[in-house]
Amino acid sequence: MLIGDMARRSGVSARMLRHYESLGLVRPTGRTDAGYRAYSHEDVRRVFHIESLRSLGLSLREVRRALDDPGFEPAELVDDLIRQARERMARETELLTRLRRIGAAEPAGWEDVLRTTALLRALGSKSAGTRQRAALSSVGEVPGPVEALVEAVLSETDPNVAGALRWALAQGGDDGLPLLAEGLGSPVAEVRKRAVQTLVEIPGGEATALLRDALAHPDIVVRRYAAPALGARGVEDAVPTLVDMVVEETNDVDAADALSALASDPASADRIATRLVDCLTLGTAGPSARRRLTQALADIPGPTASRALADLSQDEDRAVALTAAYVLGIRTAR
Repeated sequence: MLIGDMARRSGVSARMLRHYESLGLVRPTGRTDAGYRAYSHEDVRRVFHIESLRSLGLSLREVRRALDDPGFEPAELVDDLIRQARERMARETELLTRLRRIGAAEPAGWEDVLRTTALLRALGSKSAGTRQRAALSSVGEVPGPVEALVEAVLSETDPNVAGALRWALAQGGDDGLPLLAEGLGSPVAEVRKRAVQTLVEIPGGEATALLRDALAHPDIVVRRYAAPALGARGVEDAVPTLVDMVVEETNDVDAADALSALASDPASADRIATRLVDCLTLGTAGPSARRRLTQALADIPGPTASRALADLSQDEDRAVALTAAYVLGIRTAR
């Protein structure tokens, strides 16, 4: 068959067939009396093989080696093709993500596109300083790429950069809350921790609702970050976790401060004092825990706390007794 017939049957253009011939990939079996290329069915079959291998991502040089080298071992080449395909997929995924974020920012013009693109590149920099400057500069962008900021804060290991990212998200209001809620459900403990650390810095009712839900989170670290923030926001549901934090000496100073803030309401003060007293009288708390509980009780106003302190001023533990007596003296002086 002539080159036109070969092109129609194989689906490869005559120009490409000539290129294959110049590379030694496909040579016509013969020539007609008039000097035209004549191809056989074997030639058609070889072209199909070439196209199949090219569809896997092989270069023409690799295709020739695969077809003509008897000692060719395909396993190593296939592994290399898999690696290359994964790298292409990663690049394409990164590009798609970047384009989606630019689109979500609803750019009004090319200046907005360029500004958002520069910010995204900076957030992905290997330099902590560059990432921190990018986070700080993201506030005021019109609008900022919230998804990129959340992804960055959930993966950031540098504390200064993480602080800048949390600040930037707090300035943006509630836009990042759904993504941070997903972060709380991550199977990775560090991601959960970063998500709740970011939530505690975002004001407003929606963030408070997520923190309230976090009190029942199976991850104790999440609960212990949520509780002091909720205490500062006046959410009494945080009291059990806060008292446990005092007992276990886990961020106990912040926990005691949060209990004191909640105790500004007289009814809450009575309930908080009762819970602290219960922990003191159950006998399960060790000496150091009893001292911390007494110190926490000292910051709780009201008659329940005062009565408990009077009893504790006679405690067998001298440190507990002295602390209680000192606080009582201050209360009496007032």
